[in-house]
Amino acid sequence: SMVYSFFEPGEESRSMGTFMILDHIARARRLGLPYVYLGYWIEGSRKMDYKARFLPQQRLAPSGWLRVDAVGSAALEPQD
Repeated sequence: SMVYSFFEPGEESRSMGTFMILDHIARARRLGLPYVYLGYWIEGSRKMDYKARFLPQQRLAPSGWLRVDAVGSAALEPQD
């Protein structure tokens, strides 16, 4: 879970959020875990936009969880 990951905002140009996600993906693979939870994401939040680049992902919509395989596309049917 990326919920409890923090970094120094003054180091924004170093893309530490992206680095932390890549590190967690590598750790999850080594441990045989099937996914990494990136924590919440708010569409349009400049500080959270980097999370949208990591696909596929599931997003909670009013109709339920939707699988997103490419930027701007979501499955039409809710996912379990």
